[in-house]
Amino acid sequence: MKKILAAAHGLRGAIEVPGDKSISHRSIILSSLGDTPVEVTNFLAGADCLSTVECMRALGVAIERAGDKVLITGNGLRGLRESENILDAGNSGTTLRLLMGLLAPQKFLTTFTGDDSLRRRPMARVIKPLAQMGASIVGRNANRNLPITILPAANLRGITYAMPVASAQVKSAILLAGLYAEGKTTVLEPAPSRDHTEKMLAAFGARLERSGNAITIYPADKLTAPAQIEVPGDISSAAYWLVLATILGGSDVTIKNVGVNETRTGILDVLKLMGAKIELLNVRTSGGELAADLRVVSSNLRGVEFGGAIIPRLIDEIPALAVAAAFAEGTTVIRDVGELRVKETDRLAAIVDEFNKISPATFEATDDSLIIRGGREKIFAECNTRADHRMAMSLAIFGAAAEGVALDDADCVKISYPNFFAQFTE
Repeated sequence: MKKILAAAHGLRGAIEVPGDKSISHRSIILSSLGDTPVEVTNFLAGADCLSTVECMRALGVAIERAGDKVLITGNGLRGLRESENILDAGNSGTTLRLLMGLLAPQKFLTTFTGDDSLRRRPMARVIKPLAQMGASIVGRNANRNLPITILPAANLRGITYAMPVASAQVKSAILLAGLYAEGKTTVLEPAPSRDHTEKMLAAFGARLERSGNAITIYPADKLTAPAQIEVPGDISSAAYWLVLATILGGSDVTIKNVGVNETRTGILDVLKLMGAKIELLNVRTSGGELAADLRVVSSNLRGVEFGGAIIPRLIDEIPALAVAAAFAEGTTVIRDVGELRVKETDRLAAIVDEFNKISPATFEATDDSLIIRGGREKIFAECNTRADHRMAMSLAIFGAAAEGVALDDADCVKISYPNFFAQFTE
């Protein structure tokens, strides 16, 4: 569906964003491994998380959903059963990679597929450690791409695995497999990535230990599910309003109930470094995760340079931060973001190609860096979202803060933020 957006004016009032996508996925998966009912509230009913729901149903888990409330009744840690059909992960890398870890130790066969985008994304990075644990996994293109089949497993063994690149999805897959392995399993991260899996596993009674960047999990006989999980708002969804309110003059907006887990708040750190005025109000614990209301007031930004350890804490927010940088004074350099080339689309190439239509000669990319020269002319443009939800929403706020934008495909936002455009025009 094509969408045309006019230039916007200052944002005022309060906004609520959908439940956290990462926590929604994990709440379904881990609740499915208990044997008592779990009610998940503020669940993100986007396409990616619904892929996880359908996969778990196919594995024999009873799941009832009404809007953003989900009731899950599992059959215990070892109660999953073989699906009668191929599991379709849709566009969701989280669904695929986490379930590969969960199903690698099972005594039955599983085959995964996904949409065109997911079939192009690399899976060797998760297959390698699972194979070292003893899993038998075969796939297209020398075990790198979907479709992928996991053969019935012998007993997996615990390993110590040094991850070459920080990845919450790969780490989570290894930890889930470690629940079933013989002996302890340790993951060594080069930099901290989001830790929702560890927090939720601990809440379900799994034994985990952390020492620096090493996370160790021990095999479990059962998981004890809580009666309820409340999912906080997704900071990745809040990112678009944080940036838009910062760059639109006259803005003063509060984004309610946003998860502020420290492994996810890199965008707040960078925006504040650029000069953004952001306050955390009503900080509290929600479902075992920190949450807060975020008040943001429009401000003048300056270019900055960043990379390294902060990147895993904001990798999904790079397109939105690139928009902020286009309105900053001076040049912004974002290093170590080669991971963006293997997302739903090559996001580095997409940012350069599409964002430069709105602000010509502003964006430049190398193999793993992004350079943004702020303060240049902004014009109305027709842009291609590449069927990438984060590109679509970033282009929307970019156009709204400039002279407007026409998007070829707005429906892709259903992946993570189904009512984004409805809120945008309120």
